[in-house]
Amino acid sequence: MSWRADLLAVWAVVVRNALMASRNVFFFFELLFWPIVGVVSIGLMTKFLGITPAQASFVLIGTIALSVVNVCQLEVAYAVLMDVWSKSIKHQFLAPIGIRHLTVGSWVVGMVRGSLLFTLLAVLAWWAFDFRVLAAGGGAVGLFLFGCFLNAWIVGVFVCALITLFGNRAEAFAWASVNLVLVLAGIYYPVSVLPEPAATLARAIPLTYFLDAYRSHFGFASEFAAPIATGLALSVVYAVVAHLAFYASVQRARRTGLLLKMSE
Repeated sequence: MSWRADLLAVWAVVVRNALMASRNVFFFFELLFWPIVGVVSIGLMTKFLGITPAQASFVLIGTIALSVVNVCQLEVAYAVLMDVWSKSIKHQFLAPIGIRHLTVGSWVVGMVRGSLLFTLLAVLAWWAFDFRVLAAGGGAVGLFLFGCFLNAWIVGVFVCALITLFGNRAEAFAWASVNLVLVLAGIYYPVSVLPEPAATLARAIPLTYFLDAYRSHFGFASEFAAPIATGLALSVVYAVVAHLAFYASVQRARRTGLLLKMSE
């Protein structure tokens, strides 16, 4: 398949996911309502506890990362979930597109939604709590967002693999898995406070390093020597493993007939 055909297949997935999102009112709650509630509630909690502005920035950065990663990874997971809910998943894998087109296309839509959400939450944090998320500079913000998107992509692809492996029973992973990853990555606290072996698991999560690098621009000493390079290297490894797992689960679902059972 030529690169133009690849781009066309990815664009087809982008258009499909964008149309499905625009016609579903519940996407409003994922994109706006819950993230706004999260930032406002955490911001008010920092005011009530009377913590320092630096500590408040630490927590708010984690809250914004949580919202961005969650929205983006759900978009990737919806690439399979929507077909499961509509009983049409067999048609998805009969279409002339590959797994890479499916995951990249949905990831593009997720990055657009995540970027819009990040902008909204940055304005909200500045207006309501005088926290300037963009003070770190364009380069640092771009790397931080890209790291969040990479982690969201990885989690979303793993969720797709689990759904095609176990069927409808694995739907809960779409909402539970990212929260587990983020708790270990230290969204509200430095990973150094985690007990072993939780701290070891945290050091194996790419988002841990992107959070650490971004927070270093707000007066916090970095816990790692080369956080960006380490985060990117781990992300590449996990992205490859996630896609291999997704491919293997689809092949198994075809052999066992699970794709037909989840379709009409």
